[in-house]
Amino acid sequence: MTKTDLKDRVILITGASRGIGYAAALDAARRGAHVIATARTVGGLEELDDEIKALGSAATLV
Repeated sequence: MTKTDLKDRVILITGASRGIGYAAALDAARRGAHVIATARTVGGLEELDDEIKALGSAATLV
């Protein structure tokens, strides 16, 4: 399976503070997407935001 380039795409990920949602958000960011991340736990989202910024990508936390 080929990984699709997500540059100039916006991806909404729910449950992004941990587990599969966290991994999916990082994967989308690595492939160039702007990630909109939602979760009930704010702490996990802040960590995710730091990792996404370190990749050179952008995120919006909800």
